Amino acid sequence: MIPSLLAFIFGSLVGSFLNVCIHRMPLGESVVWPSSHCPHCKKRIPAYDNIPFISYLLLGGKCRYCRKKISLRYPLVELLTAAMFVLLFKRYGLTYDFFLYLVLVCGLIIATFVDIKHRIIPDEISIGGIVIGFILSSIKSFDLSPFSFHLRPMINSLLGIFIGGGIIYLTGIIFDFFYFKVFKNPPIQGETESMGGGDVKLLAMIGAFLGWQKVLVTFFVAPLLGLVIGLINLMVKKDHTIPYGPFLSLAALVAMLWANKIIAFVLPY
Repeated sequence: MIPSLLAFIFGSLVGSFLNVCIHRMPLGESVVWPSSHCPHCKKRIPAYDNIPFISYLLLGGKCRYCRKKISLRYPLVELLTAAMFVLLFKRYGLTYDFFLYLVLVCGLIIATFVDIKHRIIPDEISIGGIVIGFILSSIKSFDLSPFSFHLRPMINSLLGIFIGGGIIYLTGIIFDFFYFKVFKNPPIQGETESMGGGDVKLLAMIGAFLGWQKVLVTFFVAPLLGLVIGLINLMVKKDHTIPYGPFLSLAALVAMLWANKIIAFVLPY
């Protein structure tokens, strides 16, 4: 229980930093400076008011100074991050895969909450994640005892980038052709593309971490997860667009944990 508790505590602290990224990245602000402050009154938040979960409860979900409400997103992100740290620790232990997937999960959490509110996915997460994912995956190509080098992890990551980004980009083009050209549906709210560039880069980033097989699982699972929300949005708002990043992120977690079982079920040997 102690290692899991430590993973939970450390995860909640990381979640607190992810909240800073979620708030500041869409605004083009530094995630390092200035220190944490209230988004309403701009007062600096002291350390004793910045303890994950506890401070939120003690303050009644309000700023100590201006008494305006603190978004429920803050403890939610902290709890989600902490839970993922525990889940990955129990699954992988203190292995290289544990740290590799932690980096991916943190990026997905930021992308999800930013996309929900702003309908964008920061390039710092997607493009930066592609580079970091490829580097971290390529490190697995090296074996120290005895020293050897295997191309497979590097190639797997590279294929994941191109297949992940390419397949969703091509799908968007095909959908737009039929939706706008064949069925003559007018653009909604100035939208001319069903699949945003941020989604393309996000799936390429997922491919950099998970490789080409798991990114294909992600690609096919994501629409199933978003189907109900998409249909409701289309019927109620007459809008075919939804923030797709959250569904790609959730599908990536499914692929990370159960891709092998899904592939074996779909393609039994």
